[in-house]
Amino acid sequence: MRIAFYAPLKSPNHPVVSGDRQMARMLVKALEHGGHSVELASELRFYIRQPEQKGFDALKIEAREEVARLAKLWDRGKPDLWFSYHPYYKAPDLIGPELASAFGVPYVTAEASYSRRRNAGVWADAQALVARAVEQAALNICFTQRDRRGLTDAIPDAALGMLPPFIDTSVFRETPARGCPTRLVTIAMMRPGDKAESYRMLAQALGSIGHLPWTMSVVGDGPARDEVKAQFAGLPADRIEWLGAIEPAAVPDVLSSGGIYVWPGYGEAYGIAYLEAQAAGLPVVAQDVAGVPEVVREGQTGFLTPPGDVAAFASAIERLLARNDERTIMSVKARRFILEERSLGAAAARLVELLQKIPAS
Repeated sequence: MRIAFYAPLKSPNHPVVSGDRQMARMLVKALEHGGHSVELASELRFYIRQPEQKGFDALKIEAREEVARLAKLWDRGKPDLWFSYHPYYKAPDLIGPELASAFGVPYVTAEASYSRRRNAGVWADAQALVARAVEQAALNICFTQRDRRGLTDAIPDAALGMLPPFIDTSVFRETPARGCPTRLVTIAMMRPGDKAESYRMLAQALGSIGHLPWTMSVVGDGPARDEVKAQFAGLPADRIEWLGAIEPAAVPDVLSSGGIYVWPGYGEAYGIAYLEAQAAGLPVVAQDVAGVPEVVREGQTGFLTPPGDVAAFASAIERLLARNDERTIMSVKARRFILEERSLGAAAARLVELLQKIPAS
């Protein structure tokens, strides 16, 4: 099929590295791997940073202009399907639904989400647009059961399908390097909110296991950098390596140098970094929160601790540091889980299965 791909929050070509951009790129790869021709329909970023009517209205005008531009192109030949990635209350798709309806093209979403607690003011208006798009869609592809429940609750008649979160495993070595078993690794942006809270919890946990010979590599940067580093000020400086922001291509080598991936994961939709860590052969220590259980198998590829329980989080890290045999077994299981079930090839096959059920336009 010829697929028009659109990501209202962040285009695959956006200059800023993020999980959203990475997943958008991987979806394009997976669709192409499945034999489809994918074209980026629009670069328009429809992002409602603050719930202000003026900004929302300005974005709607831009969206209408983009619809008009694309309609002229489609008069000369329309795509077979519109694929919208991650429409939600801050980034609804105001282009695809209108074009798909006008030209009789199937409309599909991936990782759409709906949260009733966001139904206030401008965001409520934006979320109503998301709900209408989900209701219109021939298929809404959910990455997590959490998102599926949210859509089912808000739009009971929505057409839903599941695609587990995945990564491109080709960038990871066929045989993982033997990293230092006591070296911890974490990869996360440094920004206020859930990320800063996760760093705070991690610092507290490490402070309680200072008697063990761990070191840690931290990949990430952002506006909360000083706040994050202050959380770790009470720990020996020579134990922590602050790598800052690095190129995505360098991530596999950093992961392969370590032995355990540690990140509490407050508010994570699922967490691509958890998948990457396991692909590199690192068992994970995280919290049993949000979408994290969708990407880490408790007791097999890592440990998921109760939310907010710093002592339990620290104990899980300590267990893997102290029990090398158990860590090694988990390492093998983690890598096998990602390579066999969460690879680009597995995702491409699942997408083919899902999309072939949609009637042709």
